[in-house]
Amino acid sequence: MPHQPFNACMEACNACAVACNHCATACLHESEVAKMAKCIALDIDCAQTCALAAAAMARGGVHVKAICALCADVCESCGHECGKHDAAHCQQCAKACQRCAQECREMAVAT
Repeated sequence: MPHQPFNACMEACNACAVACNHCATACLHESEVAKMAKCIALDIDCAQTCALAAAAMARGGVHVKAICALCADVCESCGHECGKHDAAHCQQCAKACQRCAQECREMAVAT
């Protein structure tokens, strides 16, 4: 199966997508939603990018290296923004983003 060497990275991407979707939804319920706009937007972008990366790895896609490099960049950006907020969901998301960025950087170099 083409995806076996990518299992750890796919798991990190899937976990990050879940954390980002949860964070975006939770941010919408914060008392000052407008202050969370950048976080929400990055969460959505990150969740979608992580889903794309996981799917590309599962297929053994031709562009997996470039997609994983992009995913790492998006995860770093999202994780940095989420890390600025005290909410537990933001802090959990920041950790998932950091892990995913690391895994994707390693994949982008290894493939």
